Amino acid sequence: MKRRQIKKSKNNGAPKWMVTYSDMVTLILVFFILLFSMSQVDSAKFDAISESFRNRMIFDFYPSPVPMDNPTENTSDQESGKNSNEFENPTQLENKNDRDDEGSQKEDSLSNLMKDVEEYLDKNKLNNVISASRTERGVVLVLQERILFDSGEAAILDSGKPFLNKIGTLLKRIPNHVKVEGHTDSRPISNFRYPSNWELSGARASSVIRYLIKQNNFDESRFSFVGYGDTKPIVPNDSEKNWSKNRRVEIVILENDAEQKDE
Repeated sequence: MKRRQIKKSKNNGAPKWMVTYSDMVTLILVFFILLFSMSQVDSAKFDAISESFRNRMIFDFYPSPVPMDNPTENTSDQESGKNSNEFENPTQLENKNDRDDEGSQKEDSLSNLMKDVEEYLDKNKLNNVISASRTERGVVLVLQERILFDSGEAAILDSGKPFLNKIGTLLKRIPNHVKVEGHTDSRPISNFRYPSNWELSGARASSVIRYLIKQNNFDESRFSFVGYGDTKPIVPNDSEKNWSKNRRVEIVILENDAEQKDE
């Protein structure tokens, strides 16, 4: 009689549907873990990250985190941002604008004008009758009476015209406002044309302005004048020598801020 063989059941593991179910449960678990982690955002860190993306310097000074196929071997540290601290301290960047550049250019213009005037005075030996100085107001040119006018007159002499022509040439290079001030000594004057030193000092200042405008076709709005009479002496009015020093005309090429104060 043939022996009956007992069939052994094959253990094939978990059913196939169990694998799919396990994957689904795992994905759901991961999804909820992500939701939980996102609900615990550190606001300070989030703001810092957002600010870094809004700040364009991160792209200007820091190299790309993605490696390039052919990186440049000679890239400087400045281009790569290796030694730059501008991203770390963006508020310390120098605040320069067009107005600063413009102010610097005008400052250089007055310095050049001052240098040209000094060279002209030295070359023509006029330092005894004309002086030039740089003050907070601007460039101040002091012309003694004897190079510009006869005593008690306001008509410009030929001896003063070459210097005024030189000043006119220099003023064409810059747009600064010009103020001309007339001064006299303390001795009174009284005639049909100039009843007092006020009228004489004002007439002399205006004569200088008229000459500059006529010879150079300047815009009249650049100029102003004032007659101080004997109210602003530079030395005491107690001798012939000092009287001569006080009789003068001052040409002031104004700084920008001085121009605004005078206006």
